[in-house]
Amino acid sequence: MPIFKIHDKKITAIEHTSFQEQGLQERRDLQALLKSNIGVIAPDTLVVAEEFGGWEDSNRSIDLLCIDKDANLVVIELKRTEDGGHMELQAIRYAAMISTLTFEKLIEIYDRYLRKQDCDLDAMGSVLSFLEWTEPKEEQFGQEVKIVLASADFSKEVTTAVIWLNDFGLDIRCVRMRPYADGNQLLIEVQTVIPLPEIADHQIQIREKRQEVQEARRRPKFNIIVARKSYENLSKRHMMLHLVSEIISTGKTPEAVRDAVPKADRTKLFKILDGELTEKEEVIHALERKEPRQDPRRYFHEKGEFFCFNGNTYVLSNQWGTETLPAAQAIQDAFPDLEITIDEIEH
Repeated sequence: MPIFKIHDKKITAIEHTSFQEQGLQERRDLQALLKSNIGVIAPDTLVVAEEFGGWEDSNRSIDLLCIDKDANLVVIELKRTEDGGHMELQAIRYAAMISTLTFEKLIEIYDRYLRKQDCDLDAMGSVLSFLEWTEPKEEQFGQEVKIVLASADFSKEVTTAVIWLNDFGLDIRCVRMRPYADGNQLLIEVQTVIPLPEIADHQIQIREKRQEVQEARRRPKFNIIVARKSYENLSKRHMMLHLVSEIISTGKTPEAVRDAVPKADRTKLFKILDGELTEKEEVIHALERKEPRQDPRRYFHEKGEFFCFNGNTYVLSNQWGTETLPAAQAIQDAFPDLEITIDEIEH
């Protein structure tokens, strides 16, 4: 689609051209222009290296290596072609190669880049200023590696691959740089085509939801039997809820259940609240008033999920990770009369 200009009360089309027709090279021209104006294709980023490589057994190099305001690494690959070639595959290789970079190493890389540019800026000071940090924060550096692909256009193969990869948690943007010739003047239309800006937030939400569902499918599930009452296909947290609930329903006390688990987990198992509470709202308010304040979302607090005994209310934690099975096994061993079985389901 052409760009139109208004001149002498007329609308005239500015015809699409190509970088090849205009004699522009990737490295000598496009890369040189963009490294000094990187915000054109990647706002809020800082270029820290050009043609970065030097990996063992590889002569490949990243066109532009950057960091963003969140201290994430950004790989930028440039093409002047109309189809983008195989740039998404190249960029993924590069992203994997730099994923282990430390903050200290990044400063070394940036220092070399500044010296090649005959720039006397201090590498450490410049990066800290860009990130708005007062000191290095290694633990916050490089949490993600993002990719920006910039090309005159992209083939369907590239865009389909990028959309699919983004669905699995990668962060890849495709930025189209389409040149137009207006006499002796060259114009470039810059447009993010993936993700589409108007639906980017929605796409991220869909991706995160899909990842949550996929992660949930990978989590272990359990079948349990307590005093001949059975429950199937339970998550870890709901396995613990039904295990504890059924044991208490047989007349065992919350203290007896608490004393059955390893000492390290006893304080975690229950949060004990004053008074025998009966409503969900009462439990939430009691957790929020407790010192230190407790987050109600970290406990089972729906009606029927908490237990009253001897003037107190026992609220069970829903935060169960690697310690779940040892705790459940200890509870099972403590009450042999209830004939408890706990079976993990194979996916």
